Amino acid sequence: MIGKWARMLLLAAPLLAGCAGFWQAPSSSTGGGTTPTTLSGGIYFVANQQTAQIAAFTIVSGKQTPVTGSPYTLPGSAAPYSLAVSPNHGFLYVGTSAGIYVYSISSSGALTLGNNSSAISGDIATTMQVDTTGNWLVEAGPTQQALFAIPISPATGAETSTTEQEVGLPAATIQQLALSPNDSSSCATCYVFVALGASGTEIVQFVPTNANPFGGTGNIPVSNSAGAALSVGVDPSNRLLYVGETAATTGTNTGGVSVFTIGSNIKEIAGSPYASGGLAPYSILSNPNGDYVYVANRTVGGSSNGNVSAFSITATGTAYSLSSLGSIAAGVTTVALAADSTGNFLLAVSSGGSPDLDAYTFSSTGALTAAITAATGTDPVQAIAIAAVP
Repeated sequence: MIGKWARMLLLAAPLLAGCAGFWQAPSSSTGGGTTPTTLSGGIYFVANQQTAQIAAFTIVSGKQTPVTGSPYTLPGSAAPYSLAVSPNHGFLYVGTSAGIYVYSISSSGALTLGNNSSAISGDIATTMQVDTTGNWLVEAGPTQQALFAIPISPATGAETSTTEQEVGLPAATIQQLALSPNDSSSCATCYVFVALGASGTEIVQFVPTNANPFGGTGNIPVSNSAGAALSVGVDPSNRLLYVGETAATTGTNTGGVSVFTIGSNIKEIAGSPYASGGLAPYSILSNPNGDYVYVANRTVGGSSNGNVSAFSITATGTAYSLSSLGSIAAGVTTVALAADSTGNFLLAVSSGGSPDLDAYTFSSTGALTAAITAATGTDPVQAIAIAAVP
């Protein structure tokens, strides 16, 4: 068992460097200088909880365009909670009130329900991610006080065994998980980070080549005993762990982003936690070079809308710091972020609508500019999750 420390978690071994991941770095030709209406983007999926549908889109010349066949009604009209795309682009996993379903993704983004239209697991997964090897679907939900790994086939997307591996968690207040990026199946020091509300952030060692990928565990407490860990994000090179927390800072908007270096230990950096620009940081996403990070705030003091805050990362030797690039308005109750595969757009969905989806372009310094607002179905749809094809 990895011990519990006050804002510092000692680890058994250093992490390996990670792969680029997430999205391609914005080029100078599209960094805010190009008129948004001329830009096109990749394929992404939105879980519309109220209508029990998955909507598939791409962006063509600055306009959100549905993929042929979209939207897709879930089996039994089960309510969706979470989405995850396999690293080989071939499969979409959908966590629902009736279990986890898998869909194959065509080159156009069209979805076909797999596994003989049956759920691959009966677990209620409110957060999940496929590891980089494509052999594990790591998932969790508040109905069980545990983290699960489902063995899956990168070729078919289906489970390869009905035996799920699991590790206990200190609380069932599961908010979100994120996996350390890794370059190959030989990764021996990867981790799963789980935001557990008032119970802090759990860290679980993850070795994808083992029959049971889970190893030792540890816990980082919340920065304020009155706060809660809501979101987690990992630097693409495994340099930094980001944890979004409530009640972490002072002022009108008390949400914060706690930042930790990852190495032979996980230690909070000077200046952390940083004000997130809102009350409840619900989603965190880094760019592939790790020089910018974006935070979706579910709520903002004095406003009915959420927002997205941007930060630049400065590295001075082994020391790191964050600088705010400002915040930009989003819809009501902003809950999730994704970035399209072209690197042209950062995407945010809001479960309260007004609008369901915001798309932003990037400046050359990482700041965001509003580009597109769109509905993701016949409102109200309660857009609860988003995932983009890598």
